[in-house]
Amino acid sequence: MKKRIITTIIFLINICVCSADYKPSEGDVIFQPLTKMDLVIAIEGCTNSNYSHCGVVIKENGEYVVIESLGMVKITPLRDFLAQSRDEYYDVFRLKKKYQTQEILTKYRDNLKSYLFSPYDSRYRMDDLYIYCSELPYKAFLKTTGEKMGKLQSLGTMNWKPYEETIKKYENGPVPHERLMISPINLSKASQLIKVYSSSNTTKP
Repeated sequence: MKKRIITTIIFLINICVCSADYKPSEGDVIFQPLTKMDLVIAIEGCTNSNYSHCGVVIKENGEYVVIESLGMVKITPLRDFLAQSRDEYYDVFRLKKKYQTQEILTKYRDNLKSYLFSPYDSRYRMDDLYIYCSELPYKAFLKTTGEKMGKLQSLGTMNWKPYEETIKKYENGPVPHERLMISPINLSKASQLIKVYSSSNTTKP
């Protein structure tokens, strides 16, 4: 029990150090791998990346928090969001300077929050009934600027075959090869974003 408590304390200290190293800015998109489960493994495997989740940094009552879709669209304390990163690994991408006006950031924040409490979409569809993690910033940014953040990609062009059974399970039907989606890795490659921080010196995706 004592050893477990010490391990937990060390982990929390490491999270605090990471938080101290990363200087948040509103509009930052944080990409991370989540604890492994079938859907997480499928997302990372289909997209050949280490990103299975992302969230956007916003300010609430003077504090930096993260708006994310995990279970549903919700607001999570920044420290808690970083703590859910598998192996304490995460990357931060920042909006380029021309998008960092107060007008754009305020509108972007409002559009992100317009999806609060929307249920998570484990089928990665682009409708508004359910919202998945990378769909949230994509749609909010499109509403804000009229620009697409990243490129949509059809599932059939991804590495879907090894994860066919998982996809069928969540789809409750055949693999939707033509379905267009914005994956976390494709969002990270958006022309509006630039990588500003990594918790690791190794670029994993």
